[in-house]
Amino acid sequence: MKYADEFRDKEIALGLAKAVRAEADPQKPYRFMEFCGGHTHAISRYGLEDLLPNNVRMIHGPGCPVCVLPAGRIDMAIRLSMRPDIILCVYGDLMRVPGSQGASLLKAKARGADVRMVYSTIDVIRIAEDNPGREVVFFAIGFETTTPPTAVMIRLAEKKKLENFTVFCNHVLTPPAMQNILESPDIRNIGRVEIDGFVGPAHVSTIIGTAPYEFFAEEFGKPVVIAGFEPLDMMQAILMLVRQVNEDRHEVENQYSRAVNRDGNLRAKEEVSDIFELRDQFEWRGLGQVPYSGLKLKRAYAKYDAEIRFLMNELRVDDNPACECGAILRGVKKPVDCKLFGTVCTPETPMGSCMVSSEGACAAHWTYGRFRDHQQRRAS
Repeated sequence: MKYADEFRDKEIALGLAKAVRAEADPQKPYRFMEFCGGHTHAISRYGLEDLLPNNVRMIHGPGCPVCVLPAGRIDMAIRLSMRPDIILCVYGDLMRVPGSQGASLLKAKARGADVRMVYSTIDVIRIAEDNPGREVVFFAIGFETTTPPTAVMIRLAEKKKLENFTVFCNHVLTPPAMQNILESPDIRNIGRVEIDGFVGPAHVSTIIGTAPYEFFAEEFGKPVVIAGFEPLDMMQAILMLVRQVNEDRHEVENQYSRAVNRDGNLRAKEEVSDIFELRDQFEWRGLGQVPYSGLKLKRAYAKYDAEIRFLMNELRVDDNPACECGAILRGVKKPVDCKLFGTVCTPETPMGSCMVSSEGACAAHWTYGRFRDHQQRRAS
């Protein structure tokens, strides 16, 4: 495939792996967190960890917005969906995310809730136009990548003067979460994880650019390399991180220069800043309350805020105590460390959000069989 095969060349990948092995000091550890679930997916799909020396370790981070959404927010959406006047529109990967006590939007739909899977924000506008006698709520979720389409949707709803449309906003920001991981290595007794550098998110960075990560490099002395999703992107980014650690540098480098620049997408950022403002706090699964990490609609657009229109109360519930999703999202544990993984927790019967989204660490490990060798070694 043009513009994809070039970044999947086996010989080049092996050459990059050889360079990593040659330049990584065998006497020191290299611990790099890939924040984005797309990177975790690529690592599992192409077996990239098998190409790295044992002292170069990839740590799976928060991954995807579906994974980090706390169960309480799912419960809020489920309660809302059970109202007979509500049509709740969601992206497909949200349907099976577990709330409390095994509840999910898919199960709510089976009980009669009008929950509709959509592929774009335009679908939501059309549903609102086609159902003037119903309240249509969009379950908005995503990192910085999916926030601009939500902003444009709200602006379109205002232009069309839709009175039956609102947004349940769960958009979150990646830089505050990265800062939380670095500032608070111990949380909820999950444990401590040491990080020597970050593979920065790709899609997010096309929107916000590389500039927001310069703070981490300077303040915490941690190198950040923005990387694409292909195997050669990842291998080159890892090599760039190894070199920064060896040279005692902590800079922001852009491996994904074919799609990312320092300033990002100025038009998209302008749309978001016009519609949204920061929340003081927002809960992340595995990270707890992260200051200024979530977005809400500005007062000028409050009439489109579902939490205001329907007086939705914030719910905070505990995760399944047997599920290690919180520790996995924080990078403290791997999927194979969870007793539920591959037994009662599978993509067909997910017990935690990490097994639902295709970008979740557990789903990636399951899909590409990275867990099987571990299970065989443990059995032997």
